[in-house]
Amino acid sequence: MPKRGKFMIFLGYAAGVGKTYAMLEAAQRLRLQGNDVVVGYFEPHDRPGTTALMEGLTLVPRVVREYRGRRFEEMDTEAILARRPALCVVDELAHTNAPGSPRAKRWQDVEQLLDQGIDVLTTLNIQHLESLNDQVWAISHVRVRETVPDWVVSQASEVLMVDLTPRALLHRLERGVVYPPEKAARALEHFFRESTLGGLRELALRQAAHVTESRQELVAAVKSPAANDRILIHISADPSAAMLIRRGKRVADHLHAQCFAVYISAPSDQFASTAAVEKHLAFARNLQIDTRTIAGDDAAATLVEFARQHRITQIFLARPGRGGAAKLVNRIVRLAHDMQVTIVAQRGPRTG
Repeated sequence: MPKRGKFMIFLGYAAGVGKTYAMLEAAQRLRLQGNDVVVGYFEPHDRPGTTALMEGLTLVPRVVREYRGRRFEEMDTEAILARRPALCVVDELAHTNAPGSPRAKRWQDVEQLLDQGIDVLTTLNIQHLESLNDQVWAISHVRVRETVPDWVVSQASEVLMVDLTPRALLHRLERGVVYPPEKAARALEHFFRESTLGGLRELALRQAAHVTESRQELVAAVKSPAANDRILIHISADPSAAMLIRRGKRVADHLHAQCFAVYISAPSDQFASTAAVEKHLAFARNLQIDTRTIAGDDAAATLVEFARQHRITQIFLARPGRGGAAKLVNRIVRLAHDMQVTIVAQRGPRTG
């Protein structure tokens, strides 16, 4: 089995900050040092300066996939694996592949390359990081559908923040450097408002700092191990469970804590609610959370008993509305008197 490849993420907060340009500059430096470098996927966006950086780099031809009468060009991962370069450049890590592709997401293609010992340079915008999905929605009023699990990003050997002030980025947009005029006008109605860009930039800067701090804390923990934190996320059929999973997992990652997502199944559960729960559990598994479904007539007592058996230090619950859900939360809080219970409210979009 080959030694797993390393990968570097060029992180930004919006299109046009210079992620792809910085990535190609790094690829050219490595090529000039004698490394076998190929480009698996590159999105030029009609930016001449960025396209010029492709000179001398080997581009692996894309594979064409047809779906419902339309043609899609995707990265040919199998061709790259057969070519076995030392390093592969892969733009837009969060991209969703066309139906019929061997893998649904481009980050899964990158995992294949890394598993075969190929190093990867890639780009990512902060709004595509799964755990920040709710915060991005609160800032931008846009629910981002293409996301990358945090565990994928945490495996990067380096995360480089490519920064540009919002005012400078808007100036680039106005000059037509980022998008052609029609697309630029649409962008100004969504992510490209100065207040939105400022909020996203702050998130990206915080994430870059978080990656550095987490690595320092992990080294310190290995040298001087402390009592392990353990996080339990209570799963229900309510749509707020997705938000709760993101929040709990982000805290668990920050603490380097083991994380569980637990659903208490009562005999009265209906099929419709079970289907919703399965969707949430699948989402949690995708984030590499240990998921459990436990039968129990008394949901609060069953959840707290599981927590004690697994030495849970912190329980995450969604803030309830009125009725049975509120009673359940109150009872869990009373029973789990020896643990920290965090009640998380659903974020709403910022106004104004």
